[in-house]
Amino acid sequence: MLRFTSLGSGSSGNATLIEAKPCDGAPPTRVLVDCGLPPRQLATRLAARGLLAGDIDAVFVTHEHSDHVGGVLALQRRHGTPVWASAGTWAQATARHQNAPACLVARDGELIVIGSISLAPFAVPHDAAEPLQLSCSDGEHRVGILTDIGEPTDAVALALQGCDALLLETNHDPALLAAGAYPAWLKRRIGGDRGHLANGQAAALLDACRHDGLRHVVGAHLSRQNNRPELALAALRGAIGQGCASATQLTVADAANGCTWIEID
Repeated sequence: MLRFTSLGSGSSGNATLIEAKPCDGAPPTRVLVDCGLPPRQLATRLAARGLLAGDIDAVFVTHEHSDHVGGVLALQRRHGTPVWASAGTWAQATARHQNAPACLVARDGELIVIGSISLAPFAVPHDAAEPLQLSCSDGEHRVGILTDIGEPTDAVALALQGCDALLLETNHDPALLAAGAYPAWLKRRIGGDRGHLANGQAAALLDACRHDGLRHVVGAHLSRQNNRPELALAALRGAIGQGCASATQLTVADAANGCTWIEID
């Protein structure tokens, strides 16, 4: 069985936990995708799901921005948790830390096997050193994770084909961003092709990936200032309504609690 839960999603901290339980009774494998939460918050949110930080088998870091990497070194040092990241990501993430532990190097297009979970990293357009997003599979089902990307490219859509579930960035509503209080340079960054996905862009990407086997879509990394859950859901629902299976469940992950466990069966 494959399941996942967001522990938090947004500029205050991102972390998504993937768990695979083999049918043969072997111990489950748990991979944390990003760890932008400080140790105490991470422990609290894991405890709410019946887990400890030591139960995590590995961390995959998508890029070096603090809301994705802020708690990684503490987890790695306290529990010896293996960390996978691109060489560029890890160089930037540890640049200000003396004697930082090494990471296992992840590369675009190279499969990573961690226990019962296979990770398939792919490159994305974002204003980071060497960002990678990924899909995760237990050999039967697959979850695609895509946050922090500036535009929905054909290559990204191809990498997410056939997923049973998607955690998909729905960062901002263009009208709210334009009318908001952010300075002009930050608005340009967020709305640029190396920034973050607008609701309509996320819907276009979902439309390119939708198929009858897609069971769950989670809107993620919503801006508190420049988006609303109902706007993100409306955009995703519009893409689903163009022909994807009516059984597809839509939800939104929030900054404080993420979302509950979602099982794929």
